[in-house]
Amino acid sequence: MNTMTLWHISGWEYAALAFAALLVGFSKTAVSGANTVSLAVFAAVLPARASTGVLLPVLIAGDLLAVATYRRHAHWPTLWRLFPAVAVGVVTGTLFLLWADDGIVRISIGAILLLMAAVTLWRRRRAGTEEAPDSIATRAGRVKARSYGVLGGFTTMVANAGGPVMSMYLLSAGFRKLGFLGTSAFFFLIVNVSKVPFSVGLGLIDGRSLLLDATLVVCVVPGAVIGRWAVDRINQRLFEQLVIAATVVGGVQLLLR
Repeated sequence: MNTMTLWHISGWEYAALAFAALLVGFSKTAVSGANTVSLAVFAAVLPARASTGVLLPVLIAGDLLAVATYRRHAHWPTLWRLFPAVAVGVVTGTLFLLWADDGIVRISIGAILLLMAAVTLWRRRRAGTEEAPDSIATRAGRVKARSYGVLGGFTTMVANAGGPVMSMYLLSAGFRKLGFLGTSAFFFLIVNVSKVPFSVGLGLIDGRSLLLDATLVVCVVPGAVIGRWAVDRINQRLFEQLVIAATVVGGVQLLLR
């Protein structure tokens, strides 16, 4: 990546990045999937491929805050079932990045996000009751976990856009608000940290990108504080609607960009 472009940004562009970093903190502690807006802002201000490397440490900072806030609510059986499939998705995404251009990446992930949102809405309207998280122990639940895990690993590697995919999975598995946020927090902390060596190897993270990150991560903290305050004031139905809406917006903006 041409790291010099990271320093050729105006004051307004830096302000946009700072706002996007604040939104990362909010999404990690309130409405998962909302950071698709952050993804779009980073990609608009910075070169598309370079933006994924700059955004990753910002996301990890948000993950750390989310884990500190919701660590008691994680559902570890779900996480253990997801991780092997996610690893396959991350490796596939790395190989995909070696040859795919930005246009192919955006269209592919945008289509996946919209498909996941549509499937989730269809399932929720068809079913009279919610599934419990433990339903992942069934054969159908394991197949679903593997499918979403591969898609989540793939999308998070190629564009840091795994949040909406995993949000759709956790909603479809019947997670309530705090269990959703706790499970998501640990999932993305582990997955995002595991992506660092791949991103360094692809040239997406280097010393200059990390210096820019150092000035942005401080903006994640107030976003996380606002999110923690807001989540107690959002009822379950509104929470789910916001997550799905954020996913749809993220998919559309990727397709139209």
